[in-house]
Amino acid sequence: MAEDPTLWDDPDAAQKLMKERTNLDNAISNVREIENELQSNIDMIEMAESESEPELVTEAEKAIEQLGETAADKQIDAMLSGEVDGNDAYLSINAGSGGTEAQDWAQMLLRMYVRWSEKKGYKVETLEASDGEEAGLKSVTIHVKGDKAYGWLKSETGVHRLVRISPFDSNAKRHTSFSAVNVSPVIDDSFEVDINEVDLKIDTYRSSGAGGQHVNTTDSAVRITHLPTGIVVACQNQRSQHKNRDEAMKMLKARIYEAEMARREAEKTGAHEEKTDIGWGHQIRSYVLQPYQMVKDLRTNTENTDSSGVLDGDIDRFMKAYLVSGLEDQA
Repeated sequence: MAEDPTLWDDPDAAQKLMKERTNLDNAISNVREIENELQSNIDMIEMAESESEPELVTEAEKAIEQLGETAADKQIDAMLSGEVDGNDAYLSINAGSGGTEAQDWAQMLLRMYVRWSEKKGYKVETLEASDGEEAGLKSVTIHVKGDKAYGWLKSETGVHRLVRISPFDSNAKRHTSFSAVNVSPVIDDSFEVDINEVDLKIDTYRSSGAGGQHVNTTDSAVRITHLPTGIVVACQNQRSQHKNRDEAMKMLKARIYEAEMARREAEKTGAHEEKTDIGWGHQIRSYVLQPYQMVKDLRTNTENTDSSGVLDGDIDRFMKAYLVSGLEDQA
């Protein structure tokens, strides 16, 4: 079909088809590469055993073990074949109640996701950031750009809980903080989302960010509230109010689409999604820094005692466990 001379009569459809073809080619290449490496290491073990070289056997066995982890990653990656799994993602973080503590936690989560994105080779663009009064962030929205960014990041939607000795408490007491993460797919015009202008409350304001190259300081920032759903989006990274409004509308479209997909999934599974506060009883993951070190995902019971590594972006273990559990549920 890619050789069809009429293919490019519809450029959007053609680009989508070529992207699918490239992804399939890459998947096939990955399988063949893993098969070749596996066979090479099996041959190495047989040769090393026949020549009594245990060091080479150990080296080849470690390579096969690593290859197994790589194959598992590629399997999950290949299974992220939902309608929007391959798309970029909007990721928003909102600090819960608790003032500076919660706002600092929101800042820590932002760093964690930026570091994770960098390790994946993704690009990150800050669309909106509202600074806390003393430290941290009240809210922030980033655009994560890369293949399957949404497919991976969708596992992060929910409330994240932090327990630590507060650096802002002179009495060095333990504090519990909450921040909510929301992830939506970046979608194009091929997805029909009905948005009525009369349902929108549009505000313009001056950026409260630190300025510099990432955030403008003119009155061109735009906040849009979708009254029927209560969804709020904002954009302030462009100097043009018109461009900020366009980007905010794209974000709103993505949020409404994601909410509708979640509603349909809940209906299909018989679950009932309720709007909850950012606080106790609603968290998906706990990050405990005091009195011990432990990060635990409450949906899959996946744990990691290297909390520093997790906060530096090492969150693949949690993502994979969640995605695998979801795939098993679909099986």
